[in-house]
Amino acid sequence: MRGYNGPVVLSRHRRRSTCAVAGFAVVLLVSGAFAAKPSPTLPAQMPAGERARLQEVAEAASVSARAAGEPFIARPDVFEFLLDHPEFATHVTRALKLARYRIWRGPEGGLWLDDGWGVVGQFSVVYATSGTRVAYAHGQYQSGLLPSIKGQAVVLIEYGLSPTADHKSLISPAVTGFVKLESRIMALAGMLAGSVATAKAEKEAKRLVKLFAKASRAIEDNPAHVHEAVRQRADVPPRDLEEFRRLLDLR
Repeated sequence: MRGYNGPVVLSRHRRRSTCAVAGFAVVLLVSGAFAAKPSPTLPAQMPAGERARLQEVAEAASVSARAAGEPFIARPDVFEFLLDHPEFATHVTRALKLARYRIWRGPEGGLWLDDGWGVVGQFSVVYATSGTRVAYAHGQYQSGLLPSIKGQAVVLIEYGLSPTADHKSLISPAVTGFVKLESRIMALAGMLAGSVATAKAEKEAKRLVKLFAKASRAIEDNPAHVHEAVRQRADVPPRDLEEFRRLLDLR
């Protein structure tokens, strides 16, 4: 997923996704408010042009939040596989009934998201290295009662790895997101909402990092059951399913 050109949608409904990237952008828009901004500093190792483009979005963000999750034990190769294959990851979370998001690859090769509640858009992971993922997202929330709400998002996923036993690690995740709303009216409304929206955005961010742990623990507890549940789903990418099977050491 290191070179996709695409993005995610922003929403007012609270739904969770392992893809984290897309889901968190949606969650942030829900707050509709200026949060106390985390530092909008992206990894210095990113390609200069891409970093400058995303840095501009982060610094002009209308909504922002950061949350760290409780550490959990998992195999880092499996955890990173799900981060780098969001289309497949949503098959896993839907099979486990942890989230409702659907992610698929469009004809042009980019990734699309539909949360089933009016959110439609694209996203891409633009930078990936051990311990860090940076995603860019853009899209809109459509409702019969409100005009379409458009925006851009930058999502930073960071995680520490502390090796334990049996090729596993203690994974300590954190998610930071910045959303720039294209509507000045929505941005003003957000500014007036103040600390209430800040608390809400942070709460949703915490739910997202908890989802990482839930999916990873389910796989650790019964990998064969998770693989079979995913295998029975329609439209699962065959290559991803086979690689997932190999990672889990299943016959």
